[in-house]
Amino acid sequence: MTPPEELAIEDVPSQVNEILKEYFDARRPAMAHMGAPVNEAVDYLEEFVLGGGKRIRPLYAWAGFTGAGGLTGEENPAAALRAAAALEFIQACALVHDDIIDASDSRRGSPTVHRKAEAHHRHRSWEGDAAAYGTSMAILVGDLALAWADDMLADAGLSPAAQQRVREPWRAMRAEVIGGQMLDISLEASGAESRELAESVNRFKTAAYTIERPLHIGAAIAGGSPELVEAFRAYGRDIGVAFQLRDDLLGVYGDPQVTGKPAGDDLREGKVTVLLITALENLDSSDPDAARELRRLVGASEDPSDITTMMDSIARSGAPEEIESRIDQLTESGIGRVRAAGIEASTVEVLENLARTATARRK
Repeated sequence: MTPPEELAIEDVPSQVNEILKEYFDARRPAMAHMGAPVNEAVDYLEEFVLGGGKRIRPLYAWAGFTGAGGLTGEENPAAALRAAAALEFIQACALVHDDIIDASDSRRGSPTVHRKAEAHHRHRSWEGDAAAYGTSMAILVGDLALAWADDMLADAGLSPAAQQRVREPWRAMRAEVIGGQMLDISLEASGAESRELAESVNRFKTAAYTIERPLHIGAAIAGGSPELVEAFRAYGRDIGVAFQLRDDLLGVYGDPQVTGKPAGDDLREGKVTVLLITALENLDSSDPDAARELRRLVGASEDPSDITTMMDSIARSGAPEEIESRIDQLTESGIGRVRAAGIEASTVEVLENLARTATARRK
């Protein structure tokens, strides 16, 4: 493995993968002795964690650490990188549970964890309900991921001072991602067309734990100043929301070969996104009949022709263009925040490149 102090930002994902592989190898023996079902659950988690993902959260944590002078400070860079890698277990927990909540069949082009466990139950002709078994097993796999995230952070080798500094942003991140999920399911269940609530979902379910808090965590490990942390967090809020808005567009118009999910998946699931709310607001004025039909179909039909009708209505409303414009505004705003904060030019360049990659248009 490349020494962390010599690590280029583009090499962070592959290094994180190696760290995660080593972690699974180290933890597996203690789990395997409990029995085959536990070992199989670890298999599910390992396949999920190592089977895809861009490692955005560790990337941002590492950028926060290096941007706060971590490579020339007292903290061990290897320990900081292991702590950054722990964020992938937070991500795994969130996605495994999210797939259960959304009753999703696929993730990254493969069956979701609960569908894999369900298929194994059915293949073995076990007793009871296969779907219930799959859901129960996946809940526990997500719980294991959350526990291992905390374990990995605690065992990363950070100094006691860094452990104390990182405690607050880590704790806040866990609460925010869970709270954001609570907001999300409440918004869907109520059917409320609330832009304020949808923006809150974007902020807490995705933006905070994807960019804002990872940057905060990395800077905290390095002992960054409060002023630097605030600049990083302001950037993270803007870029994180832009990242989620891009995801909202992909949830309707994304290429399944790229997203790993069917086109129009958010419409099948009835997700109340800023994109959908914007489309409904526009159609209420320009085409009330289309607005009524869109409200009737969202979350109520999986028929391909209905999905196409909804996609066409949203496109005609002009909402995708408005969301694209908002993404551009937030991206420039976020980059502007770190440019104006007196941060080292090399750090600003890294953060600008990461921002443009995270929010770029994709099919």
